[in-house]
Amino acid sequence: MASGTVNLAKPGETPAPASETGAARSQKFWPQGWWRLMDIKIGIIPIPVYLILVVLLTILTLEREIKPDSPTMIAVLVLGGFTCAEIGKRLPILRNIGAGAIFATFIPSALAYYKLIPPQIEKSIIDFTKFTNFLYLYIAAIIVGSILGMDRGVLIKGFLKIFVPLGIGSIAAGIVGTLVGTALGLGAYHTFFFIVVPIMAGGVGEGAIPLSIGYAAILGASQGDLFAQVLPPVMLGSLTAIVFSGILNYVGKTYPHLTGEGRLQPGEHDDMDPKDETVTAEKGGGAMDVSTIAAAGLTAVTLYLLGVMLHHVVGLPAPVAMLFLAVLAKLTSAVSPHLQAGGFVVYKFVQTGMTYPLLFAIGVSLTPWDKLMSAFTIPNLITIIATVFTLMVTGAFVGRRLGMYPIEAAIVNACHSGQGGTGDVAILTAANRMQLMPFAQIATRIGGAVTVTAVLVAMRWIA
Repeated sequence: MASGTVNLAKPGETPAPASETGAARSQKFWPQGWWRLMDIKIGIIPIPVYLILVVLLTILTLEREIKPDSPTMIAVLVLGGFTCAEIGKRLPILRNIGAGAIFATFIPSALAYYKLIPPQIEKSIIDFTKFTNFLYLYIAAIIVGSILGMDRGVLIKGFLKIFVPLGIGSIAAGIVGTLVGTALGLGAYHTFFFIVVPIMAGGVGEGAIPLSIGYAAILGASQGDLFAQVLPPVMLGSLTAIVFSGILNYVGKTYPHLTGEGRLQPGEHDDMDPKDETVTAEKGGGAMDVSTIAAAGLTAVTLYLLGVMLHHVVGLPAPVAMLFLAVLAKLTSAVSPHLQAGGFVVYKFVQTGMTYPLLFAIGVSLTPWDKLMSAFTIPNLITIIATVFTLMVTGAFVGRRLGMYPIEAAIVNACHSGQGGTGDVAILTAANRMQLMPFAQIATRIGGAVTVTAVLVAMRWIA
C-alpha cells in the first residue's frame, strides 16, 4: 500500500483526488476562514492584529525600544484602552453602568501606581499625552462635529435653557452636600469649601489648582497642602458622576420616554448625519469624499486655534471660545452643508476610534490612584455621592419642566462635577451621549469658573 493521504468515499462513489480534498479544506480557512477571524474584534482591533500588537510591543519593551512617537503610542494606547474597556463591557451588571469608561480610566491609573506598567511605557505615555495635548484635539473634533450636526432651530434654545438646571442644580447640591457633611461630623466650613466646592470647580487645571491658589492667598497656608485636600473630592466626584451617568443610560433603555438618546430637547435631529438620505438630499450634499472629511478636521483645528487666540486676548478658556465660535459658524451658515456633513463624520470617527485610548492615557498620566483612594472614607464618600446625586436629580426635574429630556439634562449637570475635559469624556462615554459635549463644556468650563470665582469671594468675606 502506498503511503500518503487516505481518501475515503462511499460505496459506488469515485474517490476525490487527494489534491482536491486538500484544496477544499484549505479553502475553508483561507481566505474565508481568515476573514471571519479578522472580523472578530476587541473594540476596533481585529483579533489577529491584536495578537500581533501584543507580541510586537512585548519585544519592543524587552529591547527598550518603546518611544513616545505617534505610531508606537497609537499602538500602546489603542491596545490598552480597548482591552480595559472590553473587560468592563463584559462584566454582568457593571457593563450597564458605564464600566467600559470606568475601567479604561482607572485600571491604568492603578497599574501605574502599583508599578505594573513597564517604566518606559509609562514614561512614554506621559510624555506623549503632555506634549501632543491630543485631549484638546479630541474635544475640538467632538465639539465642532456635534455642533455642526445639530439642528439650527433648537441649537440656540438649548444653549440658553441649559444654564437654568445647571444653576439651580449647583445651588441645591451645595446646600444638600454641606448639610450631609455637617451631619456626618465633617463640619460645615470644611464640607463646603473642601469637599462640595471642589466637586463643582471644573476639574483639576481649571478648578482644583486655581481654587487651592486662592485658598492659600486668603488663608495664608501652603498651596501644596491645600491642593492635596481639594484634589480627592474632584476625582471621586468625577467617578461618582461616571457611575450615575452609566446608570442613567441603562434607565433610558428601560424608560425610553425619559431620554432623547443624546438630544437635549424633543424635535432635535442630527442635521448633517450623512447616513440620513433625506438630509443628504435636502442639503445637496452628495457622496462624502475623503478631501471633505479632511477639510472638516482642519476646520475643527482652526476653530480651536482661534479659541486659543481668544484665550490670550480676553481670558476665555480655549475650549469655551471654540465652542462659541462653532455655534456662531453654524448659526450664520459660515460652513457649507457638505463641510458640515464632513464634520459629523470626523466626530463619529473620533468618538469611535479615540475615546478609550484617550481615557487610557488619562488614567496613566493624569489620574493619581493614591489621591483617589485617599477620599474613600465613609463620611467623604456619602457627602460626595449626596452632592452629585442632588446636582443630577435637580437638573433632571428642572430640565423636564423646561421641556428638556430629564436624562440628558441630568447628564449635562453631571459634567459639572466631572474632572474637567477628561471627566466630560468619561462621563459622556459611560452615558453613551457624546453628542452632549458642547453642553458638557458649558457645565464644566463656565460652571466651574463661576463656582471658583463666587466661592473665593465668599471665603475672603468670611475670612
